[in-house]
Amino acid sequence: MINKLDAIAWLRKNLFSSWYNAILTIISLSLLYWIGTGFAHWAITEAEWGVVEANFRLFFVGDYGRRQLALLWRPWLTLGIIMSMGGLSWGLLSPATANLFSRKNLVFVGLMAIVFTLVSIPSNITASVILWGFLLLMIANAIAGKKLSNKIPQLISWLPLLWIAIFFINLWILLGTKYVKLDDLSGLILNILIAVVSISLCFPLGVILALGRQSKLPVIRWLSIAYIEIIRALPLIGILFMAQVMLPLILPVNMRPDRVIRVIAGFTIFSSAYLAENVRGGLQAVPQGQVEAAKALGLNSFYTIGFIVLPQAIRAVIPSIVGQFISLFKDTSLLAIVGLVDLLGISEKIVKGNPKFLGDYQEVYVFIALIFWLICYAMSLVSRRLETKT
Repeated sequence: MINKLDAIAWLRKNLFSSWYNAILTIISLSLLYWIGTGFAHWAITEAEWGVVEANFRLFFVGDYGRRQLALLWRPWLTLGIIMSMGGLSWGLLSPATANLFSRKNLVFVGLMAIVFTLVSIPSNITASVILWGFLLLMIANAIAGKKLSNKIPQLISWLPLLWIAIFFINLWILLGTKYVKLDDLSGLILNILIAVVSISLCFPLGVILALGRQSKLPVIRWLSIAYIEIIRALPLIGILFMAQVMLPLILPVNMRPDRVIRVIAGFTIFSSAYLAENVRGGLQAVPQGQVEAAKALGLNSFYTIGFIVLPQAIRAVIPSIVGQFISLFKDTSLLAIVGLVDLLGISEKIVKGNPKFLGDYQEVYVFIALIFWLICYAMSLVSRRLETKT
């Protein structure tokens, strides 16, 4: 009874506090009901989800293993490792049981289960069983990680190094065969690879640029300012085109990088300029008294910046930094414009290149939107955990 009264009081305070708030609430709920019921009716009775089921492998790994289907165990293994590590990180960052299975976490896991259920059809029953097994493995690792975090809290500080090791292990698994080259990657796996590498490179570069912009040396300061302002004034697609066209012209023939490397260079150059401004905002938020206290203790400039200023600055701007990372991941949908076949590019090939699926673009794009949202929401959840733990 107390909970019911609390709910009624919350509704009166937040949704029906005045007559115009009540009208807005009723209109909003009616609009959401109309959109939700319409979408549910289309998704259940009209949508042809067979296009997703028939092209499940293409969405995620593209043409990987086209020459030899026996190679498909490699992307499956990398997915299992990533989900296991994700569950372990989830548990380590959520030592309290209430936080481990909070409502937001359960919603995220439920949405993952819905995506996995979309492929629970007879022709893909093996893939569905594997995916559900990975989901259960992630939950089990989350529980194990929670217990480990209570016994060994220092494990949290090792998470970045563990993820770096996992990245190189997965890269070796995917490309450790003569049948697959870097430029052969396509589908969602290409989006994730480029996003992860670009994020890993642009973060330290952005920190260096932010520190350079506040340097007392005029040459370093003005070079940093020039780089940041020029790159921020250019569109991302222009930088990607320059990376694809200009890098091969200025480098020797035997040193021309793969197309994927060029795109990573473009994303790194672009994102580092925006990240530098985010970090600079955090640096300005650190009180000057922190620097003076560090100097009074006898710390030199390197230790003052590395152990006093930067940790506080980065913690203050974690939401904006993660927002930049999420934006970078979503921007990987531009890869098809520069000749690489990412998730969006493979989807267009499926819809436009196969007469069997002509007109099924709505189902394909809804599925793609759900995948992008799940990944971006996972990044947002991780950032919140990091913000509370640091």
